Amino acid sequence: MGRAGRGRTVGALTVAGVLAGTALTGCGNGGDAAGHAQASSATGSSGAREQGTRAVRSAYDRTAEEDTARITLRVRTTAGGRTVAANGQGAVDLGDGDSVMTVTAQGQRIEQRVVDQVLYQRVPRGQAPDGRPWIRIDLRKAAAGQGAGAGSVSDPARSAAYAKAISDKDVTRKGTATIDGVETTHYRVAVDVADLPDGAALRRQVGPTLPMEVWLDEQGRIRRQQTDMTLRAAPSPSDRASAGASPSARRVTVRTVVDFTDFGTEVDAEAPPARQVADMTGKATEQGGTRG
Repeated sequence: MGRAGRGRTVGALTVAGVLAGTALTGCGNGGDAAGHAQASSATGSSGAREQGTRAVRSAYDRTAEEDTARITLRVRTTAGGRTVAANGQGAVDLGDGDSVMTVTAQGQRIEQRVVDQVLYQRVPRGQAPDGRPWIRIDLRKAAAGQGAGAGSVSDPARSAAYAKAISDKDVTRKGTATIDGVETTHYRVAVDVADLPDGAALRRQVGPTLPMEVWLDEQGRIRRQQTDMTLRAAPSPSDRASAGASPSARRVTVRTVVDFTDFGTEVDAEAPPARQVADMTGKATEQGGTRG
């Protein structure tokens, strides 16, 4: 697989890392059933903020109770004056994060599956390594190889920690919005990075808080989640080699938007036959680390 092909693989790995496990089980603190409805009509009083916090913290559990959902994913990454967008549509198991999706990135449509935290992608014609139509990337090993820090935010399997990292001062009700025909209440959340997994490393990269927004329906379920991350990434080899290029870290911004619809939809995620799969975990880890 050529350099461009590897770049697409790593780009899609970012999408898969976000999706891989949109596993939401056990994330909230229970909350009360009326918390969301009360917060929707309340003012900016301390009581309303408490209700809003309970609504957001319990939203992960309420969403996970639906077991599965259709999902639309949009990831927009900007670095060095260049913006790369990747979009995905498919279905996800909210309990274990298994999924089936079609991802569009850099002009190509890619079929992918995530099974037991392993990403499988059907390689575009002419780019198959060893003539095998599928590649395999172990997302756990790839994330470990790229080091702790901002990468952990890209894995909503850790969304469990979001609910535990917010308090009343962190949640602001922004109003209402209609998403896919569903009335929702919009909350802005400032997640305390220190309370997230790999919090110390995250703080060095993204600062003390992680901005996040959620839109909850009348049942208190997440219909949309948006995460905005600005981090400092190590300069790439091409940056360092460029004449006059600064060796300092680059500023990278990542916006991830996940929409949930059609709760209860069927998810049939199975790994391709082993003989059709080439393992690219090592290359993806190396390329991801190079790109910072």
